[in-house]
Amino acid sequence: MTAAFDIIGDIHGHAGKLEDLLGRLGYARRGGAWRPPADFQAIFIGDLIDRGPEQLAVCRIVRAMIDNGDARCVLGNHELNAIGYRTPSIEEPGSWLRPRTDVNTRQHAAFLRQAGLGTPVDTALVDWFRTLPFSLDLGGLRIVHAWWNDAHLQCLARIRPADEPLDEALLYALYARGSAERAAMEALTKGEELELPAGAFVLDHAGDRRTAIRSRWWDTRPRTYRELALVPVSQRDAVPDVPLPAGYRATPPMGTPVFIGHYWLTGVPAPLTPQLACVDYSAARSGPLVAYRWTGESALRSSAFVASAHG
Repeated sequence: MTAAFDIIGDIHGHAGKLEDLLGRLGYARRGGAWRPPADFQAIFIGDLIDRGPEQLAVCRIVRAMIDNGDARCVLGNHELNAIGYRTPSIEEPGSWLRPRTDVNTRQHAAFLRQAGLGTPVDTALVDWFRTLPFSLDLGGLRIVHAWWNDAHLQCLARIRPADEPLDEALLYALYARGSAERAAMEALTKGEELELPAGAFVLDHAGDRRTAIRSRWWDTRPRTYRELALVPVSQRDAVPDVPLPAGYRATPPMGTPVFIGHYWLTGVPAPLTPQLACVDYSAARSGPLVAYRWTGESALRSSAFVASAHG
């Protein structure tokens, strides 16, 4: 019976970092797959793909672990994007749920080069992505890619049990303009995003202009947009240092610990709050791949983080 979990951050196609981290955690190759130490199981936070050079290898490693019962994985925004990129739209015939714009195609280009578009490998991977749950609640800990929000989780749970694949009906709802399902999907896989005051914008990691910021939704201290914003250091001064909208409230998790990825953190890994840890420390670039080794604690601790080599 699993008694402990290794929650592993956004891999983004860096199989070398993944294998290095698994080795540091005491996993070993047996029978063609990575196997955990006794009583442990890995949980992947999503965003297995895009950006890195070894995306197919990452997917093979993770899927073999899941098939052996040694791992689980939640859906990241990049897996969801891949699904939408291949699903025809019914609102706009001849288009796709995730439009194949220059920006969207550029963000997905590395995966397209490695898997192709519509190839057997591509189709099999996207079908597999559709089986991944949005979240996991394992009693003593909870896992979601970007934002644990009970209202949004309940919205999706009404129409898709966690162990059932995404079907076309739900996919259309997830991408329908103005739908509650779309709002829920955006929240869980991308986090809370707050529109900036008129005329303000920042540049994201790809250099694309954004008029909304990712927020520190768990942090009760910020009083201005700049204090709340999670943006690259180079963009911090572009965020207006003006008061947040009246009525804005942070939503720090209460109860059992929550684990997230998504946010491109840097520096020495540490809990964001006693009940919240992020395991994305920019492995997609020069940062390490990070895991949190959870062994039943209700208050998270810095000493439980494990990191791969940088590179």
